[in-house]
Amino acid sequence: MSFDAKEFAVYIFPALLLIMVVEYFIAKEHYHIKDTLAGFGIAIIAALIAFSTKAYAVSVFIGVSTLTESFRVEYLGYSTLGWQWWVWVLCILGDDFNFYWHHRLSHTIRLLWAAHVPHHSSNNFNFAVSIRNGWFITFYKPLFWIWLAVVGFEPVMIGSALIINATFQYFLHTQTIKSLGWFGKVVNNPWVHQVHHSSNVEYLDKNHGGIFLFWDHVFGTYQDVIKGVDPKYGILKDPQTYNPIILNIHEFRDIFKDVSKASSIKESLMYIFGPPGWSPDRSTLTAKQIQRELKKGA
Repeated sequence: MSFDAKEFAVYIFPALLLIMVVEYFIAKEHYHIKDTLAGFGIAIIAALIAFSTKAYAVSVFIGVSTLTESFRVEYLGYSTLGWQWWVWVLCILGDDFNFYWHHRLSHTIRLLWAAHVPHHSSNNFNFAVSIRNGWFITFYKPLFWIWLAVVGFEPVMIGSALIINATFQYFLHTQTIKSLGWFGKVVNNPWVHQVHHSSNVEYLDKNHGGIFLFWDHVFGTYQDVIKGVDPKYGILKDPQTYNPIILNIHEFRDIFKDVSKASSIKESLMYIFGPPGWSPDRSTLTAKQIQRELKKGA
């Protein structure tokens, strides 16, 4: 059993664009023309980068799989897990587990947040937001998936699982679908994903799952919509621009400024690898610090 990613892309991209157009006509109030154009500007460059580096990701998986084959044969008793249907299920679950942690770290490590923040830079929530992918993520993201190749999943299967997950997540970015009840607490959906895209203090750094939400339940990051707390989309440090270039580099620029004024190596490292908002004098706060302050004042 295999998955033809190229053939899939030929059909899915026009379909996703058509769905976006349909949403626009039935929910125009959720769109802002300048914001949408900025999203397309980000998406076009991101697509060009992804296209030019797609061989890199598969090459990483193939290289790691080949280098670790003797390890699997000797210690695990097999060279590859194969292509059976249940291996596909395990690979998709493994990919989603990995996406959860990659995504969570992208919100809690400032350098990774700098690469991820373009996706959250919109003050709207619609299908156009789903295509706002940071330009720098493609260069390092495959490194987080290496372990799947080490344990024996086929490199093409890993790449296919990534595409399936990304396609599923496209449909999470809309306000036209409401709560799905208990099902919506297990499988990711727009109702809870709007929480993830909100800058409300109560909603910061929540719901990091891709396809499934049980990772958030297990690791304590699940948050449903709170009655009376309407989602406010966007980020706390809004650069106030529709320029795709600035939307992709503003946090890197701010990191450089903070490191330049750091008084020690430790402070420099915290500005780079600590959580967004960290400061030695608490002049700016992290999401957890802000949430603790909210609880104290409640």
